Amino acid sequence: MNLELKHIIEALIFASDEPIDTGSIANIIKSINKNEEELELYSQIENAIEELNEFYENNGVAFRIIKIAKGYQFATRPEFSRYVGFMNSERRQKRLSQAALETLAIIAYKQPITKPEIEKIRGVNADYILSTLLEKNLICIKGRAETVGRPLLYGTTDEFLKYFGIHDLSELPKPREIEEILNDEAFLEQKKRLLMNLIEEEQMELDFNDNNESDSQDGGENGKGEIE
Repeated sequence: MNLELKHIIEALIFASDEPIDTGSIANIIKSINKNEEELELYSQIENAIEELNEFYENNGVAFRIIKIAKGYQFATRPEFSRYVGFMNSERRQKRLSQAALETLAIIAYKQPITKPEIEKIRGVNADYILSTLLEKNLICIKGRAETVGRPLLYGTTDEFLKYFGIHDLSELPKPREIEEILNDEAFLEQKKRLLMNLIEEEQMELDFNDNNESDSQDGGENGKGEIE
């Protein structure tokens, strides 16, 4: 296999902000090298990725190339996921609330599904949560149900796949696997740390708001004294 082709593929996957598919890689290479045959190039790219992963495996490299959301990207090996996950959990800005995660799980497993059906399962109004998930592009409108009133149907997006690090919906954990994860000691310990971080963040926000209110009151009293 052409070593230059492997280096090109590595560079493109590394530089791409999103998972990049075989077609995009082929189009970029063809734009530079006009004489490349498209069908042959597709096969060469996929074979090159397989050989790169074999090289990473044989040399104990901490990452590999995975297929996710219909494209390729670099990812750390599973045995290091605990460390990377802990790092990301502390700095992740796109954190979802428990209610959002519950609603997203219902949509992922039951899609396409309507808002009334979601509300029936959760027992609460879903307007705000659905709006939040739509804004984050984790779900989208798939159409309308053939029922009275023709309510909107919701489903997950490619952004959902990327957020949870899976290639397609078939990789979603089964109910039995979810139960095993929830009972795993490492998961429980990480959950405990996350909860402690959330409590600390909320307390800092409360302290900040209290200080602002105190400063405002002091400023108001001083202002009155000067006027009088």
